[in-house]
Amino acid sequence: MKSVKVEDAIGLVLAHDLTKILPGVFKGAAFKKGHIVRSEDIEALKDAGKYHVFVVTLDEGQVHEDDAALRVATAATGGKLLLAEPGEGKVNIKSPVPGLLKVDISALDTINAIGKIALVCLHNNTLVEKDQIVAAAKIIPLTIGREEIEKIEQICQDNRPVFEVKPLYPLKTAVVITGSEVYFGRIIDKFGDPLKEKIRLYGGEPLDLQFAPDDEEFIKRLILESIEMGAQIVIVSGGMAVDSDDVTPKAIEQAATQVITYGIPLLPGAMCMIAYHNDVPIIGVPACAMYNKTTVLDLIYPRLLTQERVEKKELIGLGHGGLCLHCEVCRYPVCPFGK
Repeated sequence: MKSVKVEDAIGLVLAHDLTKILPGVFKGAAFKKGHIVRSEDIEALKDAGKYHVFVVTLDEGQVHEDDAALRVATAATGGKLLLAEPGEGKVNIKSPVPGLLKVDISALDTINAIGKIALVCLHNNTLVEKDQIVAAAKIIPLTIGREEIEKIEQICQDNRPVFEVKPLYPLKTAVVITGSEVYFGRIIDKFGDPLKEKIRLYGGEPLDLQFAPDDEEFIKRLILESIEMGAQIVIVSGGMAVDSDDVTPKAIEQAATQVITYGIPLLPGAMCMIAYHNDVPIIGVPACAMYNKTTVLDLIYPRLLTQERVEKKELIGLGHGGLCLHCEVCRYPVCPFGK
């Protein structure tokens, strides 16, 4: 590839797209890669500020920016996401389904450390819609060495996939409301409706509400009965504090085959508990879920709907970005919370 005056480019093939910008009106390719320059193009090129253009004279061992971007995007997705047509050295990557974006951050950093390429994406664990752009591959120079692309492809092969979208399944979700004051009718339950609304929001299937007094054995029995009746996730609300009457954490521990954590570095929601009865997740949800629009449940529940097993190491990392700003108008997930 070499640069020549536009007058000398007549009859030659453009090596890349030429961008034209009309502020507030248009931004895009005025001439596409592969276009054969004609005499009538000269004035239009100059109007776009192009007095010199690159024409194809690729050296052996070099890959054109569009071809390289397409190879990187294909490798990073394992061929499982949607790729747009390459243009100006960039390929947009879209989700084929609504779901949860998963990113191998270590592999992403390793690729970007190579240089001459920008592989970018939305945050890990972002909920995305079908056909939404979730990532992009951009080659910085007009050409890049074949060896560099092959190195990136090998990194992607070793860490496949770098980008993935996991679908959310409509899992049957049981809700156990605890508290003697509710169970014996002293106050009206205000937990059930918000929890069922949240379950539906993310595509889960809420089962009938169940109520229990502050009795460890009673709560344990309802959890296990819910699982026996087909619940694929169990949410237990109330009684998650350290008050002497709050026995919910003990009941969850007794019902579980594995406790992942009691306490997560997130506010609101630090008193959350996550455990498993075999493969069925059990979430102990603190009172914040009753009156805060966005809480720990918004971060954890969608992951469980992908049937991903939540581990403590990942939960510990939520402390960075785990402080909700309690904005007057909540814009979650378009905000820093949980990022």
